[in-house]
Amino acid sequence: MMSAVQPLVHPLVQPKRRPWIPRVAGIACYLIGLLDIVYALLPSVRNTGPIKPLHHYGVYVPGLEIDPYTVSVSMLVGVMLLLLAHGLRRRKHRAWMGVVALLGLTVLGHLVALAGHFIPRGPGNGGILPAVLLVLLLVYRREFYALSDPRSRWRAVWTFFALTVADLALGLLIVAVRPAEIVNGGGWFARVEEVLLGLIGVSGPMSFKVDRYNDYVYFSLLGLSLLTLLVTLYLFLRPAAPDALLTPTQESEVRELLAKHGRRDSLGYFALRRDKSVLFSPSGKACIAYRVVAGVMLASGDPVGDPEAWPGAIKSFCDRADKYAWIPAVMGCSELGGEIWCREGGMDALELGDEAVVEVADFTLEGRAMRNVRQMVNKIERKGYICETRRLREIPVAEVLVIRRLATDGRSTETERGFSMALGRFGDASDGDCVVVTARKDGEIRAVLNFVPWGKDGLSLDLMRRDRTADPGLNELMIVAALREAGRLSVTRISLNFAVFRSALERGERIGAGPVLRRWRGLLVFLSRWFQIESLYRFNVKFRPIWEPRFVAFRQTRDLPRIALAALEAEAFLVLPSMLQRGGGRPVAADALDAAGAEAGQRRA
Repeated sequence: MMSAVQPLVHPLVQPKRRPWIPRVAGIACYLIGLLDIVYALLPSVRNTGPIKPLHHYGVYVPGLEIDPYTVSVSMLVGVMLLLLAHGLRRRKHRAWMGVVALLGLTVLGHLVALAGHFIPRGPGNGGILPAVLLVLLLVYRREFYALSDPRSRWRAVWTFFALTVADLALGLLIVAVRPAEIVNGGGWFARVEEVLLGLIGVSGPMSFKVDRYNDYVYFSLLGLSLLTLLVTLYLFLRPAAPDALLTPTQESEVRELLAKHGRRDSLGYFALRRDKSVLFSPSGKACIAYRVVAGVMLASGDPVGDPEAWPGAIKSFCDRADKYAWIPAVMGCSELGGEIWCREGGMDALELGDEAVVEVADFTLEGRAMRNVRQMVNKIERKGYICETRRLREIPVAEVLVIRRLATDGRSTETERGFSMALGRFGDASDGDCVVVTARKDGEIRAVLNFVPWGKDGLSLDLMRRDRTADPGLNELMIVAALREAGRLSVTRISLNFAVFRSALERGERIGAGPVLRRWRGLLVFLSRWFQIESLYRFNVKFRPIWEPRFVAFRQTRDLPRIALAALEAEAFLVLPSMLQRGGGRPVAADALDAAGAEAGQRRA
């Protein structure tokens, strides 16, 4: 029995009637942060200017009052505001908390200074603007509802304390590494005081013979402090990213949907990757498989299930993306799916490429158009290669292990690639309907193809691997073998590889193609050295397929570069160093992340 999942609506989410508020708040943070940094780095700017010295405007901008000790504080405040500005524009609640805290401290500082008559004279009270901004942010606090990763909150706190201890140790080493330079203040307590004050940008009690070494100590301590601040704020504002986890219950529910509606999309079976999360519609009749990569909520293919329930699944998808300030995007949706995504999700779409689909009834090796494939297949068969096409459940376990080893050894990279058109596993007992084509020579398996089900009468290519020492042409032989055995398997259509920007490659080489199209094709050919763009197109076109367009759906054009990088990372074409990769610890499903976010929302309410 399929469980109905309620739509994800955050208790603080309100209709977006004031989208300008986060944008204006973010821009204000950017400008104030830049002014603070310019003030700290360029003495000439704060002391001279074409109209009036910059410090004359210090009463309007937090951190710009002239003071020998506030120069470094201005740098720290500027960096914090620059980091918070991006989160504020994306409606991050933690960014809102940080800005409110800074403005509150600024107003408090002005009140304390006013009580002691320390405020410099100027055209107005410097606490007015921060107070106004603070009140406005408090009034419109419901506009900043997006959650960050609840697990990174305490991680940021512990990281801050750990880095502070490391900064203290390194600072003591810096001030003690050249004792001959110390004029006075060489005692233990003086050194600790020098480091602690230096970390907040204030000169300590120690003095050195050479001013250059004094500057070295000062800027080294300030640099350590800035690094600690950057790392802590990054962890504090880190976007929520649930560890992709397809639970056994969800997998069984997705399989039920595929059994009823799997014929609609050749990519539907890849929703069963266990490193994806899945989100169901309120009725439970449709679901969307996705993964969060670098703040991008990346779905692949069309929603699985009844098209009438797709709008509900898309709404849940977009609500979750808004809840955590993720960028929603879809890779490889069909034309019908793209239309529904654009209508229900407020998205736009661009053609990403074409999927090669071969109709079994129309396929033949006869004729001039198939001459190259026919010659290649005959040549390989004369060398003694024999193909065998079977369902996975028909293959003995020992042979499955051999094939799995060949699939691992035959990878061109150390990392397994795939996200939208790859299952990411081979030989699992739950995938018994997959069709496996093996090529043998002298009794040894030299190449393998794996096809996943596409409804009850279709197959979709998942895996294509061969021994690196095997003869070229084996892939063509195995595809032809699968097409020859399709009738026995009750298969009427087979989906092959996906050709990115296929239409540009095809039209760009024709007579009469314009200069822009020719240059675009030239760039794709150049990129094919790393991403096999042209080679996949050339391979697919050999089988005279039907080209089915696929699209990428997105909300804003400025998000496309980030979506492209996230897609490359998801497909493992771009592999980050292990120290920069997210993860670690016990896997947390998306539902657990939602529960933590809901608890945080209730506390705020």
